[in-house]
Amino acid sequence: MVLTSVARRTRTCFPLPLLLLLLICNRSMGQFAKYSNEFLNIGAGARGMAMGNAQVASVNDGTGGYWNPAALADIRTSPQLNLMHAEYFAGIGKYDYASLVLPLKDNKRTLGLTLLRFAVDDIPNTVFLVQPDGSINFSNITTFSSADYAFLISLAQQVDWIKNRKMNFGINAKIIHRQAGDFTKSWGFGFDAAVQVVGDRWKLGIVAKDVTTTFNAWSYNISQEWREVFYATSNDIPSNSVELTAPQLIPGFSYNFPINQKISLLAEADFDITFDGRRNTVVSSNPISIDPKMGLELSYNNVFFVRGGINNFQQTLDDRDTTNHKKVWIYMPSIGAGFRIGDVAIDYAFTNLANQSNPLYTHVFSLRVDLVDMKKKTVKK
Repeated sequence: MVLTSVARRTRTCFPLPLLLLLLICNRSMGQFAKYSNEFLNIGAGARGMAMGNAQVASVNDGTGGYWNPAALADIRTSPQLNLMHAEYFAGIGKYDYASLVLPLKDNKRTLGLTLLRFAVDDIPNTVFLVQPDGSINFSNITTFSSADYAFLISLAQQVDWIKNRKMNFGINAKIIHRQAGDFTKSWGFGFDAAVQVVGDRWKLGIVAKDVTTTFNAWSYNISQEWREVFYATSNDIPSNSVELTAPQLIPGFSYNFPINQKISLLAEADFDITFDGRRNTVVSSNPISIDPKMGLELSYNNVFFVRGGINNFQQTLDDRDTTNHKKVWIYMPSIGAGFRIGDVAIDYAFTNLANQSNPLYTHVFSLRVDLVDMKKKTVKK
């Protein structure tokens, strides 16, 4: 499908042991589809995307429903709204994200609601371009849209651990809907589990994505006319099927380095660990592959921010090598900035959808608003 071209990016609740994930993968590896539901790996929020999608440990706002649902446990005083919009391929692909975080009345748990949508419109349908007599009739070209949706329901809770430490737990239940025109659609369901440990200046995060194996049940509405064209052109006729997404494990560590009273530097490193076979990553083996991500955030008085990141390391043939034998490492860089005024934060990211040698850059903007309880404001007055 068209959305597959947007994939090949990064990959990401109570954490399960690595051994359990290995057993699950070894049992069902032949059924898993690589790069399944890759629209869920693009990112959420300009802050995280500017930091190279390295967010599992340091995320501290409503985008935690996407990066690490355990982080939502720190939102306990007021609801929070997050919005983001990005466009790819000169506006052909549109990506939207929205989340609402609601601290529960018991002040012990936090509920998060997240909606993601990636859509490509005006895709040419050329099934009937060639007439039975071999002539071409351009008036037979129609267009359709392809759209992917994901709805995440997150629940997080904070527990006391030891002195100067706290631990957050979180879980995601996700519903996935994908549709291309009126001829194919799928519904899917899965779970993520996560933990976040918070120290004085450091944070440790672990996310087990698709921990129970996420599935997408595909159904097709193929007319008899389409079937005849597929048969005449030696194309396979699609049939109803189930697509399985293998579990993934993402550990991450961040540390905040104070430079002076107003300036600090946050650094984070994450590692996407996949179990569906060999991938083109830094560590590539069968069945485990590891893809690192790194991000930096320079903060001034916790009001102004400058960010940068790098991820998606891959080996590819060197375009300058005429023998087609030499390989080079490519990666996806990103930069960004942000500022915060009271209960409002605005962030920007300049990200790359391809790699540093073949850039497909896009601008990403996101908004965060802390919805202050108006009753409390009235009491203070």
